[in-house]
Amino acid sequence: MVVGETIAGRYELEEVVGHGGMSSVYRAHDSLLERYVALKVLHQQYNEDEDFVERFKREARSVAQLQHPNIVTVIDRGEDDGRQYIVFEYIEGENLKELVVRKGRLDVRAALEIALEIARGLAFAHDHGLVHRDVKPQNVLLNGDGGAKVTDFGIARSLDVERSVTQTGTVLGTSNYIAPEQASGQPVDAHTDVYSLGIVLYEMLTGEVPFPGENFVAVAMKHIQEPPPSVLDARGDVPLRIAEMIDRALEKDPEQRFPTMDAFATEIEANLAELDRGEDGAITMVVPAAQRLQRQRHRKSVSPLPLLIGLLGALAIAAVVIGLLTLRGGGGQNVPVGKAITIAGAGAYDPYGDGTEHDADAPKATDGDVLTYWSTEDYNSGLEGVKKAGVGLVLDATGVVQLSRITVVTDTPGFTAEIRATNIQGTLGQKVSDSHVVGRTTRFAIHQPAPKRLYIVWITKLASGGHFAHVNEVRAFGKG
Repeated sequence: MVVGETIAGRYELEEVVGHGGMSSVYRAHDSLLERYVALKVLHQQYNEDEDFVERFKREARSVAQLQHPNIVTVIDRGEDDGRQYIVFEYIEGENLKELVVRKGRLDVRAALEIALEIARGLAFAHDHGLVHRDVKPQNVLLNGDGGAKVTDFGIARSLDVERSVTQTGTVLGTSNYIAPEQASGQPVDAHTDVYSLGIVLYEMLTGEVPFPGENFVAVAMKHIQEPPPSVLDARGDVPLRIAEMIDRALEKDPEQRFPTMDAFATEIEANLAELDRGEDGAITMVVPAAQRLQRQRHRKSVSPLPLLIGLLGALAIAAVVIGLLTLRGGGGQNVPVGKAITIAGAGAYDPYGDGTEHDADAPKATDGDVLTYWSTEDYNSGLEGVKKAGVGLVLDATGVVQLSRITVVTDTPGFTAEIRATNIQGTLGQKVSDSHVVGRTTRFAIHQPAPKRLYIVWITKLASGGHFAHVNEVRAFGKG
C-alpha cells in the first residue's frame, strides 16, 4: 500500500503518520464525506494469519462501542483486495510521546490535566468491559487544544475472565510501560492500565521513564523485580501528594494500586484542586539541607523558649490521654486498602538519651509541608553506640489501625530506619517493617499481627559522615 492509492473507492492515502509491528496508519481523505480520516491497515504478511486478522477485527468491534471524548472514534472497518483496514477519526496534532521528547518534563498542572483525560477515557473503556493493555504516550493523541484521546486498542482484552479472554502466559505490551503481572504473563485487569498510566505520568513529570534498559527482557525484569524510583528523586518540586499517588499506581501488587481507574481519576482531580488552592506543595520544592539549616538558625534568632515549654506541656498531656485511651481499648478504624489515613507527629522516643528529642518539632513531620521537619542528631558515640542505640519519631493514628505501608520523605537521605508499633505510650513496641537505608522517599511495607495506634520511625544509624537526620514528611496507608 502506497501514498496516492485509494482504498474501498473512497479513502485516498495522503501520508504515513504511524507505523507499528502489525499495521501502518495513514492520513487519508474521505472523498465521499469530504473529510480527513486516519486509516489503519494491517501489514500484508499478517493478512493470511487468522489470529492476527481476528485481533484486528476485534479492535474495530471493541473500540466501536466506546463513544467518549477521550477515546479516538472508530468510523468504519472493512477489507479491500484482501487487506484489512480500520477507519478512525483524524486528530490533527502530535502524540504525547512527541510532546515529551520536544519539551522534556511538563508543567505539573499540564501533566495532571493530560493524565486526567487519559484516565477518564480508560475508565470508560473499563466500564464497558475492556482493558487497554498497551497504555503509553505514543497511544495518546493531542488535538492541539489541550485535549487528549486514547487510541490503539489493538491488544485490548475483555475483562470477562469467565470467558477466558484475559489469558495467562501471553506477554503483550510495550516494555517501558508494562505492568509486572503483564510482563510475567499473568492475567491482567483494570489494575494493569492503572500501572501503565502511572508510568506515563512519571514520564510526563520527569521527562524519562523509571526503568530504562537495552531490551524488552531487561526492562520487563525491572518492572517485575525492582522498586520504582520516586518522582521526587528526579524532580523535587512535585507536591508530595502527587508523588504518593504515582507511588501507589506503581505498586508491584495490583491489589495495592488504585482499585479502579475511576479512583485514580478522582485522586488526580483532587491533586488539581489542591494546586488551585495552592495546597500541598503547589510551589513546594525540596530545599538542600544547608539552606534549611540557615533558615533554622534564622528562626532561632527569636527565642522559642515560651512556645517550646507550652508545646512540651501539651505533648505531656497528650501522652497521658493516649495512654488512657489505649488502656480503655480505643477502638479500631476500618481503613480501606491503600487509602491514606491521618496520622500526627506526637513526639519523640529517646530511651538512650534524655527522654526528649526535638519533641516540639514532631508535628512538622505530618503537616503536609516538605520544607518543615523533625530532626535528630548524634551525641558522643553516635546512634550506633551504647549511649544512643536508636531514637524515634512517634506517630499517633488516633485509634488502632492496620497499616499496609508508611512512606518517609527526607532531605537528608542515607540514614537507616525501621518502623515499630505499640499501643502503650513510652515503649518501643515491636518491629513491623524491614530495616531500610532511607532515600529521599522510602516506602516501608508494614507486617503486623494486630492493629496498633502508635507507630515509631526508629532511626538506628545516621548516614555515613552525617551528624543529623531529618524526617520531613510521613504518610500512612491502610490495610483494611
